[in-house]
Amino acid sequence: MGTLSGRTALVTGGSRGIGRAIAERLGRDGARVAVHYGRDEVAAKETVAAIEAEGGRAFAIRAELGVPGDAATLWAAFDEQADGLDILVNNAGINKAVDGTLKRIGEVTEEDFDRLFAVNAKAPFFIAQQGLRRMRDGGRIITTSTGLTRGAAKPELIAYAMSKGAVDVFTSTLAKDLGPRGITVNAVAPGAVDTDMNAGWLRGEGNSEARTALRAISPLGRVGQPADIGDVVAFLASDDSRWVTGQWIDATGGALL
Repeated sequence: MGTLSGRTALVTGGSRGIGRAIAERLGRDGARVAVHYGRDEVAAKETVAAIEAEGGRAFAIRAELGVPGDAATLWAAFDEQADGLDILVNNAGINKAVDGTLKRIGEVTEEDFDRLFAVNAKAPFFIAQQGLRRMRDGGRIITTSTGLTRGAAKPELIAYAMSKGAVDVFTSTLAKDLGPRGITVNAVAPGAVDTDMNAGWLRGEGNSEARTALRAISPLGRVGQPADIGDVVAFLASDDSRWVTGQWIDATGGALL
């Protein structure tokens, strides 16, 4: 029997990259996993199939985030297939401007700024707000932050980092609010991870220098993998983390040392 047997988890952005690794790990640990996706239904179904292939249980739900009514749409889809929640992982996020590029302060438009905050800060807030009436006491809320909020500043990601800074404040404040219910709230902060989102500059032909430089940032001498983050989230989702709440967990592989 897995450590999360009998529990239900929701992972936003669970169809690809870090989200998929989280969903698969929670599934292996026994949770029934709701795999949220915004657009890529094929990837979501592949994640569900991968969880089921290892003996787990999962289902996919669709809701575009960053638009009016996104949280209500998500929870309506969830309620059709589940009754109650134990683990909420607010993982979905974007780091690029509306046109798909990275921008410094002089280039960021109001539309870019509003979109980043709508997906990265507003959506997690209202997903958690509406999820609390479904969450059983003793539950877990885990949000994906970033190492960029604690010293790894990158000018071309200023608006993204600001949106994640809001998530950090949300985490510590909500943890204090939900303590009486035994619900813990924590944020996991990855550094650069080898995912599809980073494939263009990290995996592409001729990018060996970028990969070598990224490995050198970590004292462990390698590039982070999605499973590295998924395993940290699994700890925070388990009973073993019962005395950890309101924390920002550095999962950069020591890149901030």
